[in-house]
Amino acid sequence: MDMVKRLVADRPVVVFSRSTCCMSHAIKTLISSFGANPTVYELDQIPNGKQIEKALVQQLGCQPSVPAVFIGQDFVGGDKQVMSLQVRNELAPLLRKAGAIWI
Repeated sequence: MDMVKRLVADRPVVVFSRSTCCMSHAIKTLISSFGANPTVYELDQIPNGKQIEKALVQQLGCQPSVPAVFIGQDFVGGDKQVMSLQVRNELAPLLRKAGAIWI
């Protein structure tokens, strides 16, 4: 879990993803549509991706393991949670508060 904390530290938006996951792509596109530039870790393309994925599942209960979204260093959740924030018009204010967007 310390590894995950280091990866999200000092970054407004972090998305743990897999390059082949359509929901990860949708979430990255949604966040980017606000003008945010999320830091994306493709777990199937980085050396310690399996370890990170294991930590996401065991420590945070991510099911499925990706996408896993952190905004303002806080774990928001997966695709369902992010989409729910968007439907409730809470995603943009959260991104602003984290310093990911300014407008």
